[in-house]
Amino acid sequence: MSKKYIEIMDTTLRDGEQTSGVSFSASEKLTIAKLLLEELKVDRIEIASARVSEGEFQAVKNITNWANENNYLSKVEVLTFVDKGVSVDWMIEAGAKVQNLLTKGSLNHLTYQLKKTPNQHFADIKENIVLADSKGIETNIYLEDWSNGMRNSKDYVFDFLEFLASQPVKRIMLPDTLGVLTPSESFEFIKEIKDKYPNTHFDFHTHNDYDLGVSNAIEGIKAGADGLHLTINGMGERAGNAPMASTIAVINDYLPHVSIKANEKALYTVSKLVENFSGILIPANKPIVGANVFTQTAGIHADGDNKNNLYFSDLMPERFGRKRQYALGKSSGKANIQKNLQELGLQLNDDDLKKVTQRIIELGDKKQVVTKEDLPYIISDVLDRTYEEKVTVNNYVLTHSKGLKPSTTVSITIEGETFEEHAQGDGQFDAFMNALRRIFKLKKMILPALIDYAVRIPPGSNSDALCETIITWKSDVKEFKTRGLDSDQTVSAIIATEKMLNIITN
Repeated sequence: MSKKYIEIMDTTLRDGEQTSGVSFSASEKLTIAKLLLEELKVDRIEIASARVSEGEFQAVKNITNWANENNYLSKVEVLTFVDKGVSVDWMIEAGAKVQNLLTKGSLNHLTYQLKKTPNQHFADIKENIVLADSKGIETNIYLEDWSNGMRNSKDYVFDFLEFLASQPVKRIMLPDTLGVLTPSESFEFIKEIKDKYPNTHFDFHTHNDYDLGVSNAIEGIKAGADGLHLTINGMGERAGNAPMASTIAVINDYLPHVSIKANEKALYTVSKLVENFSGILIPANKPIVGANVFTQTAGIHADGDNKNNLYFSDLMPERFGRKRQYALGKSSGKANIQKNLQELGLQLNDDDLKKVTQRIIELGDKKQVVTKEDLPYIISDVLDRTYEEKVTVNNYVLTHSKGLKPSTTVSITIEGETFEEHAQGDGQFDAFMNALRRIFKLKKMILPALIDYAVRIPPGSNSDALCETIITWKSDVKEFKTRGLDSDQTVSAIIATEKMLNIITN
């Protein structure tokens, strides 16, 4: 059976820009347009609404100039209005050749917004189409609020379609303007229309107010829709439009009778660029393009991946130009750690692997995810402990208050004997060291001098990165360094100090 080709029209630069707080610059619009057509390879792009602003005009002109030079001009579309040719003139001056004419797809909108009869509206539309045609402008028609039109004024919708069947219109575009349709309605309404007009091209434009945008789009295709309108990252007014990445993946995996041209490998690159330009962050759990969607956290999943890829599905990250990752945290097992060690070219014996696993679990209780880049620092921290632990820092309280000197209360055990002391200092760690000096004075022991204190964050870590504190100590007989690792800088310094205490008591 031959496959039906479905057109993908991206409307990120028009409908997607209606996301609250988003306004792309002219240069940003041109960059996105180039990626959509040349890398993602969508069939068409809707780039603006006519008559909006001088900035919008310049953005459209930049895109049409580039598109004309690269044979893409027929793929560039502009939303226009029934305004006696004002929008058409705007388009011509901006260099565009395809208008998406906004009309009323429900009797409710027609009656209460335009205050016109159907015949009056149809006459105005015909005048616009004829004018556009005479000036070399191709026309597609939007039936705004079509979904409510099908629910509440179906006779009007079919009268409208009958009128359009006699007009030189290339595509009729059916928007679920308020995102109210269910998947079953999407199928039913589009099938009813395609059964009556099998040779007419119909686009389906879904919104995501009930989080049904992708489901509705898929049901629309099953019912016979010839094209879909999608946006990068699901951008759009209110809850946004059907997202490009998810819809493309579902079509490719679950509609074997359908073919599309969109390039999956470019989805992540384009999504990240739009995220940066728009300032609207991609949720970490957003399918296909979210930061976490190809990350295994549970150790049992990593173990399963080692055993015949038990936790793999058709959604392989390589399809989208991404890689599978294995998170390190409190749910990690040895399998997760081994996967990350393999990528770093590192090997550990079973005993050391157990120690590192336990340390990652401890850190995971404080910090949601430990990154692969943190791993060498954790290994260094754990395997650095080659001494017998004679000193344990049991508890401490660190205080820092405005107008008061920082103070610390600390409890430590030295060779089975427990001490508790309180001290103030110029900072929390200085107070901690002063408390230690009091304890060691009781033991008639002298602490080595602290001669250097350095803090660094492992490269590649994120905003809640681990801190590695490296302290250089000098005693009467030697100079040495100890390291501490924690998500809190002062705690990492205390860990480094505990190591020093064990070194000098061994």
